[in-house]
Amino acid sequence: MTRCQSFSALLLAALLPALAIAQGTYPDRPIRMIVPFAPGGASDFVARIASPRLGDVLGQTIIVDNRGGASGNIGLDAAGKAAPDGYTVFLGNIGTIAINPGIFKTMPLDTQKDLVAVTLVAEVPSILVANPGFAAKDVADFVKIAKDKPGALNFASPGTSTLNRLEMEQFMRMADISLVHIPYKGGAGPAVTGLLSGDTQVMFVTLSSAMAFVRAGRLRALAMTTPKRIEALPDVPTLVEFGYDLVSSSWQGVFVPAGTPRAIVDRLHAALLAVFSSEDIKQKLAVGGASAITSRTPDEFATFVAAEVVRWGRVARQSGATAD
Repeated sequence: MTRCQSFSALLLAALLPALAIAQGTYPDRPIRMIVPFAPGGASDFVARIASPRLGDVLGQTIIVDNRGGASGNIGLDAAGKAAPDGYTVFLGNIGTIAINPGIFKTMPLDTQKDLVAVTLVAEVPSILVANPGFAAKDVADFVKIAKDKPGALNFASPGTSTLNRLEMEQFMRMADISLVHIPYKGGAGPAVTGLLSGDTQVMFVTLSSAMAFVRAGRLRALAMTTPKRIEALPDVPTLVEFGYDLVSSSWQGVFVPAGTPRAIVDRLHAALLAVFSSEDIKQKLAVGGASAITSRTPDEFATFVAAEVVRWGRVARQSGATAD
């Protein structure tokens, strides 16, 4: 083979992936979806609902790969080190992408530089709930009691580095109150159990983890973190109604490793929009308290992520929150 032929062969090999995309052959093998948490949680719930339909749209099997541990950082690391060829996607959430960078002293990667944002796919709002034996009937009562007895009330959270902990930290600054943080390990389940038993008085928690207890009267709903009241709990006011501009949710979105060709990113974006705009997927997510939500473009999602990193990093610094 001549030098010219060798160069041509190398050039062809380098161009083959791009040519394959241009010819519409992507994907031509199964795609791995890394979920950075154990089976049974909110992220796994979304992945298991969406993956069969996403496979139908793309014409390939979607393999859900649960990589739990270190508040999602183990799965995050695996996603960042994967080949940027579109055959590994990462189902990130507010914790792994926006909160962990402000909580952990060291991160396996830069969530904005080492990953490419594709689209939001789902969100679950938070709800401020109280033990029914707690004297507060609404947010105004809660704040008054907390001010009358600074440091006497306990609030639960699923862990020191979680959204629900930071939501309370932000609320305490807004309301100028002080509560004692009681972190639980193992997700929202143990924290809710502690609240039900009266070991703590209040907590922010994802709606999906509290809905059944609220409806059964075992927890008192004080306020939602949504901009407006939600259809599922129309009698529960928002924090905005009480004068606190705290709007937040546990969002989830899809990312790919940095360097993934834009044609693949656009293909995945279009496929995910098709999946999460379908009525049956929306209905299945609603059962778990989640809502389908997508980004118009990958760039729009990237801008959203950047703002969330700044927002929750600021709350973490102000509160002094660190990882377990």
